[in-house]
Amino acid sequence: MTPSDAPHSRWSDLDRPPLNVAALRRGLLRPGSLWTSLDVVEATGSTNSDLAARAAAGLAEGAVLVAEEQTAGRGRLDRTWTAPARSGLFFSVFLTPGDVPVERWGWLPLLTGVAVATGLSRTAGVDTALKWPNDLLVTVPTEPGRARGEGAPAGEERKAGGILLERAGDGVVIGTGINVTLRAAELPSPTAGSLSLAGAVSTDRETLLRGMLRSLEEWYGRWREADGDAAAAGLQEAYAAGCATLGRTVRAQLPGDRTLVGEAVAIDGGGRLVLSTDEGLQEPVSAGDIVHLRGVGGGLT
Repeated sequence: MTPSDAPHSRWSDLDRPPLNVAALRRGLLRPGSLWTSLDVVEATGSTNSDLAARAAAGLAEGAVLVAEEQTAGRGRLDRTWTAPARSGLFFSVFLTPGDVPVERWGWLPLLTGVAVATGLSRTAGVDTALKWPNDLLVTVPTEPGRARGEGAPAGEERKAGGILLERAGDGVVIGTGINVTLRAAELPSPTAGSLSLAGAVSTDRETLLRGMLRSLEEWYGRWREADGDAAAAGLQEAYAAGCATLGRTVRAQLPGDRTLVGEAVAIDGGGRLVLSTDEGLQEPVSAGDIVHLRGVGGGLT
């Protein structure tokens, strides 16, 4: 039988083995843990949609759903997120922070970003920067021999992941997608990247997933103990420290086709991005599509 005639198998790409569900459950579903259930499906359209449907039917906080392949993953502004089977981590969690004022729930995507970046730093050895409000950036080394101007960065900042929060019943579903072993030829766009292309010391997806979920449990616990006060929980400071958007000139595409250009100077207490405009005004942005124009690291992303 030739390779092209071989039947499709979960083990057809030995560089991308399937997740060991039993091992993940042993490592994460501990007594007293936030995580109460963990399921892995071979393929689905969207883990967020699936988990939201389960939540509508009644679901305990701390449920985790992971897909080996996501065929209709959704990002912000209804953008799609797809990747080859087992080349990334695509997972959603269900949380019910009912004791935290709803007006503070807007911090949850930013909290997830801090947790994911922290977990990946520990397990993959990759510095992951946060692009407000919910993108995860890595630096991919420039190609050998590629001409660079004097003083130019040694790599290109690219998107390797994203986070999407949706209300579901009395709680929220938070979805995360991370490109882990995506190869250069598999990238969906020139601005995309992956952990392996960024020089990760480990691309073992079980190790990475455990690290991210444990970090998320830690940060979520701090935030809830502080009644959702991001400053008191240390979340506001941690997000600002890892945010690649701060210090840059950005363009914000706001609801209603309004565009605002300014320097990103702060993350306020509500998790909004504060822009300083040429007119000397400081405007908080709570929602919008952000494009990095120039500043720290250079380039346009």
